Amino acid sequence: MKNEAHCPALPIVETSRRDFLRQGLTLAVGGAVMSAIPHVWAAGSDKPEKEEVRIGFIPLTDCASVVMASVMGFDKKHGIRIVPTKEASWAGVRDKLVNGELDAAHVLYGLIYGVQLGIGGPKKDMNVLMALNHNGQAITLSNQLKDKGVTDGASLAKLVAKKEKEYTFAQTFPTGTHAMWLYYWLAAHGINPFKDVKTIVVPPPQMVANMRVGNMDGFCVGEPWNNRAIIDDIGFTATTTQDIWVDHPEKVLGTTAEWVAKYPNTARAVTAAIIEAGQWIDASLSNKQKTADTIASKAYVNTDSDVIVARMLGRYSNGLGKSWDDKNAMKFYNDGVVSFPYLSDGMWFMTQHKRWGLLKDHPDYLGTAKKVNRLDIYKEAAAAAKAAVPKSDMRESKLVDGMVWSGKDPAKYADGFKIKG
Repeated sequence: MKNEAHCPALPIVETSRRDFLRQGLTLAVGGAVMSAIPHVWAAGSDKPEKEEVRIGFIPLTDCASVVMASVMGFDKKHGIRIVPTKEASWAGVRDKLVNGELDAAHVLYGLIYGVQLGIGGPKKDMNVLMALNHNGQAITLSNQLKDKGVTDGASLAKLVAKKEKEYTFAQTFPTGTHAMWLYYWLAAHGINPFKDVKTIVVPPPQMVANMRVGNMDGFCVGEPWNNRAIIDDIGFTATTTQDIWVDHPEKVLGTTAEWVAKYPNTARAVTAAIIEAGQWIDASLSNKQKTADTIASKAYVNTDSDVIVARMLGRYSNGLGKSWDDKNAMKFYNDGVVSFPYLSDGMWFMTQHKRWGLLKDHPDYLGTAKKVNRLDIYKEAAAAAKAAVPKSDMRESKLVDGMVWSGKDPAKYADGFKIKG
């Protein structure tokens, strides 16, 4: 054990829907038919307006394509210099994006939509330039729960139903991906995340330290912190997020609409560089090993390379004696399916925000997604990176509870869950 595993537990923030509002599958891409996108900008007009680009990141495995775009020089190829800047919390990332201290960020999909809709802090028009990864998160439960016979969602539900005590679960940001995966998984097993248990917010690198001192019974976070909990013998993996939704959307390259309007060529160049970094990472096991070795350093994730690389390669152990090779482990490109910012992915997060009462009314799901997810910038960047582009802007998936999400009739979908806020 070393590095983040020894960090003292930071203060944690209890969140309820009311407090938050006050504080203001089976993948069915249909084969993902790919089409080439022509070079659509005028010759000589595509020079980046801003050559140095500060991109914030949180110490997680899925910051890898941002980091490697800088380390491997993909940024220079596109006429820019990416400066990765390490941040302490998602709230900090949000604030620095909104006030312009960061140009862009490795950021939670749902955080960008929360800010766009005014439920994730100050309301501001935001843009998603690309998706950074699919899969690779997990829900970790404490060894204390294991001692009570809990090994999965069904046994957890039985324990919670006894109401012997109030159980506490941590996620990383109220509108973010980890909150939605945690809530979805709990609800799929009959546990209402707002009524049957308590939820708190903890920054990703502090999850392990907080569980060690007993601040929570479970958490949902990105890697490598789930694997770190197993290696440090304080918890086990109850489920991976790819078991909740195969090839689910996760982090994005996010920024403000104002920034993209001011620096459109820079936005395209940054996106192209990070697409190429994702292609490179996914190209071979040796590239993934080099990536793990790079991001393990103190400047980035700050933990042991072995903790990162195991799950990056899909080599999973759950801390309960089960080991397996997961073909649905974290992906960064996957023939363009990963990096493409599907409109339906952005819409899904809004359906969950409505489901859990973070949104009072149904938003304009498709209209908002078209405004936030900059398919135009992405397709131009993909052409520059010689990357494949899916034919459809939407995709269909079946989640762990059997519900099918396609982007069609999102209001009906959001209202169709038995357990909601």
